Amino acid sequence: MENRICKLFGIEYPIIQGGMVWCSGWRLASAVSNNGGLGLIGAGSMHPQVLREHILKTKQATNKPFGVNVPLFYPELDTIMNIIAEEKVPVVFTSAGSPKKYTTWLKERGIIVAHVIASSAFAVKCEEAGVDVIVAEGFEAGGHNGKEETTTLALIPAVRRVTEMPLLAAGGIGTGEAMLAAMVLGADGVQIGSRFAISEESSAHPEFKKLVTGLKEGDTKLALKKIGAVRLIKNEFFQTVNKLELEGASPDTLRVLLGRGRAKKGMFEGDLADGELEIGQVSAIINEILPVQTIMENLIQEYQQAHERMNSEKLKFY
Repeated sequence: MENRICKLFGIEYPIIQGGMVWCSGWRLASAVSNNGGLGLIGAGSMHPQVLREHILKTKQATNKPFGVNVPLFYPELDTIMNIIAEEKVPVVFTSAGSPKKYTTWLKERGIIVAHVIASSAFAVKCEEAGVDVIVAEGFEAGGHNGKEETTTLALIPAVRRVTEMPLLAAGGIGTGEAMLAAMVLGADGVQIGSRFAISEESSAHPEFKKLVTGLKEGDTKLALKKIGAVRLIKNEFFQTVNKLELEGASPDTLRVLLGRGRAKKGMFEGDLADGELEIGQVSAIINEILPVQTIMENLIQEYQQAHERMNSEKLKFY
């Protein structure tokens, strides 16, 4: 499978693993890269020295390309970016902020830059900022999300109408069939989060992974839109948040409730009642914890089978 995403990143398949907080350490990133995709280290949950350690361990575990995902609201951003440049990380995915902030600086150092957006308006800003790849993430996604609540099915063609740039689809993609659908809509590849978050190599807590494999449709919902929209599992913490939001709680009240380390408490330490549990809608069809190698093999097989079905006589309407 070769297209411009594969050529740009130097990978076998146009499958990028999401750089998810508390899930995307060196084991996950290197496993995805070793199996033909692009693995990302999630810097959003790492102090600078911890990130450096994960970069070094990833280099030891793979000789394939990998990258780092950096949320642009990170408090030690300059230090993080300097570490990435010093360690010659080949790819950076930025999110949750203006693409203009670091794109030029990173590209001057020979780093490929992708930026995550949730609207066609921001896709235009990405092109103006000079990013190499746009990641269009729909409302179905886990973690931080777009307030507009535009689904991936609607977002990808809308973004493709305003730009010819390399485009990755994200949000609600956990199968090869969904990957093919995204590419038919205009994407050049996909970024997959939830499916990899529940892999054996993910650094998420085993109890969190087990919980996700039992989720059904409707068991997640977008919350905390006043301070940064995020898709959460409907646990006790979510119910508290939801009650306050229905009562019209202020952003400050919600920030106090959220506090610090709430996501770590849930996804990394395994507090399933009082932790912040982020996962995408596609979790409803994830019912087992698999190694990355198997996940990648399944994605490619499903993609190929779906492609063959699309070319079969029974799906031709003309």
